[in-house]
Amino acid sequence: MRSIRPSLTIRRGRDAHRRTSPLLGAVALASVLVLTATACDSGSADAGGEATASASAGGDGKITIPDDIKDRLKEHGIDLDKWKNGAWKDWDRDDWLREAQDYINPIIEGLWDEDRMREAEDPERAVDDSDLADDQGVTDPTPAVVEATAVSPAYHANAPEAGKVFFDSPEGTMVCSATVVQDPAHPGKSNLVWTAGHCVHAGKEGGWYRNIAFVPSYNDSGMTDAALQTATKEQVAPYGVWWGDWAQTSDQWIAQGGQTGGDGASYDFAVIHVTPEEGGSGKSLEETVGSALPVDFAAPAVAKVGSVTATGYPAAAPYDGQKLYQCQDAPGRLSLNATDPTMYRIGCTMTGGASGGGWVATGSDGEPALVSNTSIGPVKAGWLAGPRLGEVAESVYDSVSGKFAGQ
Repeated sequence: MRSIRPSLTIRRGRDAHRRTSPLLGAVALASVLVLTATACDSGSADAGGEATASASAGGDGKITIPDDIKDRLKEHGIDLDKWKNGAWKDWDRDDWLREAQDYINPIIEGLWDEDRMREAEDPERAVDDSDLADDQGVTDPTPAVVEATAVSPAYHANAPEAGKVFFDSPEGTMVCSATVVQDPAHPGKSNLVWTAGHCVHAGKEGGWYRNIAFVPSYNDSGMTDAALQTATKEQVAPYGVWWGDWAQTSDQWIAQGGQTGGDGASYDFAVIHVTPEEGGSGKSLEETVGSALPVDFAAPAVAKVGSVTATGYPAAAPYDGQKLYQCQDAPGRLSLNATDPTMYRIGCTMTGGASGGGWVATGSDGEPALVSNTSIGPVKAGWLAGPRLGEVAESVYDSVSGKFAGQ
């Protein structure tokens, strides 16, 4: 069942002026690992319109904003009228919400239109993997390159749980990949999405990103970039746009996560609870897409994992971010430092934009399950690494599930 928790909505006028900043250039760093999701084109949400809250219409037909949401926004100095007119683009460090409990993501209806989604790209930012940090003797040799293979459209038929996460950062509009996962509190009716921590929160140097939304089976028919120029929103997002009304990542990512060096990568995971932008049919995300993956927090050690399949929408060259790809490989180990858990690493040519995409393997019960997500990669695309999901990841997952258990 879809959560009926009031979801704040800000309607965006159709004639809103769009302002697009230049793409950030590709950056090659010589001696550190970097996250595979980076800044992209930006678009504005300057528009008029009225702020509303779904599921809160009064008997007179007028829609009001629930007092608890009003108070929560006021507590953080957020003025709704200013927010809908572009105040969300103010990334002043002193006002950027960063603590785990401070996640706020008011829906701006119509913000994620077909043009803004298409324009969200991810320039390549990576490094020489010959200069890894001390591996404590547990990093396996660099895996052989595995060429990513295109998923055959319709994507919904071949990878129904996959989709894209869109969000705004100080650098502009950004994009990641994500996976619909099961919710133990709502069997068969999950509204949970799994992605990377760096797709929702900037880590130690920042706070929560804004306008976070999930689009399942983005560009389901695999249209070319040229065809997408004239595609409708319904063609680009056939299963709707789902906004994150709550997100949680690890405390370790918030405290340690960084854009370079692989800082916090071993804890680079997040769970988003979503709600449909326009109310939808009353069906949950899982019911809408018809599938959700279990998450295995007791996946076997690397040596016992025969293979994993990583799925995502790579956006940096030679890919364009519009199509879904996969890599299959037997994972090895990658250790970034002595204090953090060892990560999985596979050969794969997918680039930025694939971040957050799910890694699926045979779980501890013998069935397919999500066991990791794409976190970091090298300067010359050839491998990807993702965190092993243990007690910390399970705690994040259980917390988000539990928050909506009674709804």
